[in-house]
Amino acid sequence: MSETIAITPAAPVPQPVSSTPYQRLGGAEGVRRLVDHFYDLMDLESQYADLRAMHPTNSEETREKLYLFLSGWLGGPDLYSPQYGHPRLRMRHFPYAIGTKERDEWMACMVQTLNEVEMDDTLRRQLHEAFAGTADWMRNKAEPGNMPVGNVVHG
Repeated sequence: MSETIAITPAAPVPQPVSSTPYQRLGGAEGVRRLVDHFYDLMDLESQYADLRAMHPTNSEETREKLYLFLSGWLGGPDLYSPQYGHPRLRMRHFPYAIGTKERDEWMACMVQTLNEVEMDDTLRRQLHEAFAGTADWMRNKAEPGNMPVGNVVHG
């Protein structure tokens, strides 16, 4: 008597987990989507008018610089430094008085972007936390009862 052996499809081979936020966001295309959505919101939504006013009328160069910076910051290729040198975020933003209001408006726009651009929830939380810390660190305007991080301030 012969024995019948049931053949079932093999379990899927686990795919390696993308290790960087850059990869998990979808690489260059994902970073570009994030940046474009962020600046599109700034252009279209009236609650971001003050934030938009801090940027040049034509946002093309600003979009490109954020894309280049975020590519490396998120663990992808370092595209910013070869063109512009070390990012030195606080120094480059010093001409703009950034206080709690400006930080909160920037974060509101970024949070809306994070909620509207496709990504997994874990990545969304990680990016929110990273952006929030960076946005707070960028404050350079002295405010009653709320001194900015670091020692460089607008009076």
